[in-house]
Formats: sequence, C-alpha cells, structure tokens
Amino acid sequence: MTPDSLRIDYSDLGALSTGEGPSPGQAEGPAKEKRGFFSQLSRWIALLLFLAILPFFTLVRGSVFLRDEYGFGGWSALGGGALSTVLLLVIYLAAGSLRFGGKGRVPRSLMKGVGILVAAYCVFSLLYLSAGNAKTEEIRSTYTSLHPILRVGVSTLLLVDRDGVLTATGRTPEDYAAWGLPANEASLHLPQPDGYVYAVDIRTLGRPEWRNRAVDLYFRLVGFSTLRHTGTADHLHVSLRLPPAT
Repeated sequence: MTPDSLRIDYSDLGALSTGEGPSPGQAEGPAKEKRGFFSQLSRWIALLLFLAILPFFTLVRGSVFLRDEYGFGGWSALGGGALSTVLLLVIYLAAGSLRFGGKGRVPRSLMKGVGILVAAYCVFSLLYLSAGNAKTEEIRSTYTSLHPILRVGVSTLLLVDRDGVLTATGRTPEDYAAWGLPANEASLHLPQPDGYVYAVDIRTLGRPEWRNRAVDLYFRLVGFSTLRHTGTADHLHVSLRLPPAT
C-alpha cells in the first residue's frame, strides 16, 4: 500500500463549509410540482363533474321553474326543460369544436342526435322504475300515476343513488280506510284534479344519514318541497307544488 492510496478526499467538506449543494428551495421543487399537478387535476375533475351534472339539473330544475313561475302545464314545462337541456348540450359541442380548432359549428345531424338522446332519457324516466327501487310491486305499478316532472326528478336521483327505494306513491281513500285512518283529503299522495299524484316517499330508514341529507338537498335544489318523517316509518316526503286554482 502506497502513501497516495491513504489520502483522504476533503472536497465534500469544503462544499458543506461554503454552503454549496442543493438548497431547501431546490429540494422542495419536485414536491411543489407534484402538489401543483394534483391541484390542477382536482380542478379538472371538479369541472368535468359540474359539466356532467349540469344537463340533468337543467332538465329537472328548468321544468319545475317553468311550471311554478310561469304557469306552464306539466307536459309543456317538461318540454321546455328538455329543450333547454338540448340547447345546453349543443353549446357544449360548439365550445368543444372551438377548443379543438374548429369553427364552433355543430352539424344539424348532431343536434338532431342530441335531441333524440334527451327525448329518450325523458321517456325512460317517465315509464321505467326498477323493481329494486320500489318497496312493493304495487308501488312500481303506480309509478306512472306520479306527475311527469316528479317522475323525471326521481329517476334522475336513482341514476346516482342506485339503492334508493320508493316507499309510497299514489293512495286512495280506500287505503286510509284499510289502515283504520280517516282519509286525508289534503294529501298530495291522492290524485289531484289533473289526475296525477304530486308526492312520493323515499326510504331513509337504515341508510347513512349523510346520504339522506344529500337526497334531501338534491330535491330542494331542483325545486321540490321535502319533509322528513321520522319514527318507525322514517322516510323523506317529496312533493311538487300544486298549481294555483283556476
């Protein structure tokens, strides 16, 4: 072994004594970039969720608004809500065209396709209720007795809340007699002058409270009235406002 092989390298100590090497700011650089990436990703996800939810909100809330504020009939109000939804989706397509270098024009065939899509969703909402979303087969069979706007509102909820269960739809004076109760003439579960039922009950018993509150909030946001009934028959009563008497 030669003396040269025993020489100690002090270069690193010199760098430390002079303050050289990676600074705290440089060490935090990758962490800041990572936080910035996730922050931007979160904003994009939130934006996409908002854009996905907005057409459904426009359909239901627009229908309720036209009916309650402008006196539209149930079917014409629903048609207005559907038309507003089609217009919103066409705006989405025009904005997408501009974003990717197009001229913002939407072909007529594509607009027609959007209209068919919205109409198909409305028809599905008006006619179909899964057996898993009805407490009994009788409730399922009376689903179409509900006001059309109420049906679309309930069906839109069930797209997200797949475990939601309807516990009551329409009733008759005979039902109250069978229960040994006087008929409640003011009940919105009874058919109204236009032939439709204006209220539905949704199960809350045995479900997480945060989910019950979210369902309540949804119906309030889209313009329905809600009332929570607690006890052994815990449920959420959802109703559509009666039109003014003529």
